[in-house]
Amino acid sequence: MTVSALHGIRVLDIASVIAAPVATTFLADFGADVVKVEEPSAGDFLRGYARNPGVRSLQWSQEGRNKKSVTLNLRTPRGQQILRELIPHFDVVVCNQRPSTLEKWGLSPVEMQTLNPRAVLVFVTGYGLTGPNRDRGAFDRIASAFAGLTYVSGEPDRPPVRNGFAMIDYMAAYLTAFATVTALYHRDANGGSGQIIDSSLYEAGFRASEDALLAYTSTGAVRERSGNTNPALVPASDFDTADGRRIAVHAGTDPLFRRLAHVLGRSELADDPRYATRAARAENPEQLYKIIEGWASERSADEAVSELTDAGIPASPLMSIADIAADRHYRERGTFVEVDDPDFGTVSMVAPLPHLSATPGKIASLGCALGANTDEVYRDLLGLSNADLAELRDAEVI
Repeated sequence: MTVSALHGIRVLDIASVIAAPVATTFLADFGADVVKVEEPSAGDFLRGYARNPGVRSLQWSQEGRNKKSVTLNLRTPRGQQILRELIPHFDVVVCNQRPSTLEKWGLSPVEMQTLNPRAVLVFVTGYGLTGPNRDRGAFDRIASAFAGLTYVSGEPDRPPVRNGFAMIDYMAAYLTAFATVTALYHRDANGGSGQIIDSSLYEAGFRASEDALLAYTSTGAVRERSGNTNPALVPASDFDTADGRRIAVHAGTDPLFRRLAHVLGRSELADDPRYATRAARAENPEQLYKIIEGWASERSADEAVSELTDAGIPASPLMSIADIAADRHYRERGTFVEVDDPDFGTVSMVAPLPHLSATPGKIASLGCALGANTDEVYRDLLGLSNADLAELRDAEVI
């Protein structure tokens, strides 16, 4: 049997909500042994969106998968002491509490480092561990606003809009997981030590802002909203089709535009001075878009995408989640998998991604019940007895 890529790596997850816990889910998907610390009375926010404390939600089934759950009240001195005793047993510790909160508990990054110098200590916060905003709270919406992503999203003549999904939370999770395995590689392959990872939500979003800062500092240009078009790449937009759907088309390079002109039945456009080059098309987009709109309006979405892709032009229908659930490519590639959940029956969820040929990720367990592994973990790692556990429960520490 193939050993998982992160087999033997032990992760202590004391974070909540999305970005930091999803980073540990990525690690768990590839074999890390993840122990998640949760509030004794309610558990992680994603369990029930704060409406049904302590239960399993559909989202928890996915984002809590492959993890063990222990309960611990970190607002109590005894809970904080138990956390100190746990830290030396783990390779990675992941937190998302504000710096001031950790300092109040006597568990600042430096203090944690003294407990386990070889650990990779991961701190995922809204604004980072340093800087004037370090103690401000943030969620995906706030980070998107601060990172400049919301400002450029939407139609030019309307107010900005946030992305429909919690994109920055997941971008931060990807970046944090990457940083974690990078730090582990440095420690284990290069003879390094443990270290502190300072990961912020806004920086994950800001890193996706392309060349906006370069352009501003060089020319003073401020990136503004452009709706579904890209002013520098024409044509690249979305179009309505005859069956009431929409398709996305990108033919902004000169070779792609020449192919598109042929598909449109207007080969002469490729030699028209208004459209022959990328720069010329960027100066004359209006009439060109009207031509494409007319072509798309005479075909169904599937017909239009088929003609375009047959010509080597990138195109796709705008997919709803219902479209995705029925899509052959998603299913045959294994982008999502069907699982049997004890509470929700047979459901589909995102598979462990990306796909590794030798050590693929796997779903060994779904998000478990609150505190399902409390006794096991505290007995095995801390040597607590049944009497100790009962005393801690009576004191509402676990």
